[in-house]
Amino acid sequence: MIGGRTRAWDDDGFDDAVPFLARLEKEDRIALLAIGRPLRYPARSALMHQDEPSAHVLLLLHGWTKVTALAANGYEALLALRGPGDIIGEGAALSGRHRSATVTALDPVEAVVIEQGRFTAFLSDNARVALQLLSLTTDRQRSTDRRRLQWAALTVRERLAVLLLELMRTHGNRTSEGIELGIGLSQQEFAGSVGSSREAVARLLKELRARNVVATRRRRLVVLRPDVLRRIASDGSG
Repeated sequence: MIGGRTRAWDDDGFDDAVPFLARLEKEDRIALLAIGRPLRYPARSALMHQDEPSAHVLLLLHGWTKVTALAANGYEALLALRGPGDIIGEGAALSGRHRSATVTALDPVEAVVIEQGRFTAFLSDNARVALQLLSLTTDRQRSTDRRRLQWAALTVRERLAVLLLELMRTHGNRTSEGIELGIGLSQQEFAGSVGSSREAVARLLKELRARNVVATRRRRLVVLRPDVLRRIASDGSG
């Protein structure tokens, strides 16, 4: 417990997307956190910037972040959402290369920062933790490959429905109006996640609003008819 709140890795009900800290033995987790220092980030602040030369690692304790990458033509893609128990920045720490993506806090974030030298020395001395990090990296790559294969067979409309259903499951809060997504993403970020243009996503969201499937506010989206999204995601109908 931190500040009276239950941490993600205190729960035993993990699936294949189990975060890094939850994979570790208790003594390994305590030892790893002990070599870092706590940091706090306000909502919408950048934790890391794409192409910067920093190489520290962050272990997220509370709050959610988005991982985005900007292409040379200005297209911004949403690569992932990372939350409690996740590790970010390990790629640069291990490779010594510049950051491959930008990480931004979606709400207030509490984390532990570990400098590169301390992190790599810890991995060298602790094979169990190193193997769990390798396992996490493999799982993330398999998830990315699976998503690419799935996306190739779906229309943009179907991809958006799948994304909204996933966000409902992971970040949905039931309200009197419907299921509010407790994570604020812009239309550009939705577009980057489904591999489409902002204009195409705007048209699709307008269609869903007109049919009372979703309601949109400023950086807030409420799903009113998840059954329609499921039909769209399953066979394109609905």
